[in-house]
Amino acid sequence: MPQQRRDPAILEAWQDPDARPFLEIQNVTKVFEGGTYAVDDVSLRIYKGEFFSLLGASGCGKSTLLRMLAGLERCTQGRILIEGQDITRMPPYERPVNMMFQSYALFPHMSVEQNVAFGLKQERLSGREIRSRVSEMLELVHMSEYARRRPDQLSGGQRQRVALARSLAKHPKLLLLDEPLGALDRKLRERTQFELVNIQERVGTTFIMVTHDQEEAMTMSSRLAVMDAGRILQVGTPSEIYEYPASRFVAGFIGAVNLFEGRVVTAEEDRVVIQSDDTPGEIVMYHAHPLAIGTPVTVALRPEKLRVMDEPPSDDRNWIQGTVREIGYLGDVSIYHVGTDRNRTVQVQVTNRARRTAGPLTWDDSVFLGWDTDAGVVLTA
Repeated sequence: MPQQRRDPAILEAWQDPDARPFLEIQNVTKVFEGGTYAVDDVSLRIYKGEFFSLLGASGCGKSTLLRMLAGLERCTQGRILIEGQDITRMPPYERPVNMMFQSYALFPHMSVEQNVAFGLKQERLSGREIRSRVSEMLELVHMSEYARRRPDQLSGGQRQRVALARSLAKHPKLLLLDEPLGALDRKLRERTQFELVNIQERVGTTFIMVTHDQEEAMTMSSRLAVMDAGRILQVGTPSEIYEYPASRFVAGFIGAVNLFEGRVVTAEEDRVVIQSDDTPGEIVMYHAHPLAIGTPVTVALRPEKLRVMDEPPSDDRNWIQGTVREIGYLGDVSIYHVGTDRNRTVQVQVTNRARRTAGPLTWDDSVFLGWDTDAGVVLTA
């Protein structure tokens, strides 16, 4: 992943209680005709220079929230502030914001350099300033040699870079990206993710991206917000969201996960003991906060956190037995779906460290799967 190089001794802005947010979204709600809540009481603090993503399924409200930041939709209630200035009722053309649409919206009759220059001409900048900025932006996105070409003479990735250059040419304080890589094929999309992050780091502009692609959000973002039904369920860094989901929904939405339901039967300092109908023995997991006996919980375990064993552990905790039902070979890893005698399917991921013509497991093999006490999280929501 194209993670930024950071000194671990220095707090990130969102970790510093004294840091002033660049963008504040305060209790913003959008209700459409008929009483449909597209965005429901959303509050966010985003800091200068972040690459922030709004992640969720179609219809969760992320694009509506982005359009309100751009001024293309009006808030039903709430406020939006940039560097302390209230822009909630400000028209789009007065906001220090630019938006890059999924379709790129390039003018087909204009050359690359004319497309990039269009917004600058609307602002009545001098010819010299326009030429300087166009040259700077095309160099930034490695498109200088294509300056005289029209959009129909470019590949999808090249058109995407032209759209980005045009969006950045006006030096916006905030750049909004609406599914910016959705029109690209998989390999080009993966390569362009790195290019976008590198460009964002160089220019220092705050980016907010809308996407439904979990891998894209995890790869590109400094932080992200998971949305559902108009609300924000969790905000955090990619690793926080993946390793410490706050709810079953977030755990299931970000990557693959195995969920075991049960009830707390014992609390042991920083651990809880859980009785589950999904496993033959008890589940013991680390949990920092005390839980009352009898509390219903869900244990979330990622497939790569499970290990394949020849026999169950001696203490009869944290294991499950089953039979290999499905195998997916992905080159670097293999995915196994293991059916249990408790009518469950458990997914386990094994890294293929050595070259082999056949996997270590095959269909109908009987296996034991185990996990450590710190391998997953205990969820109460």
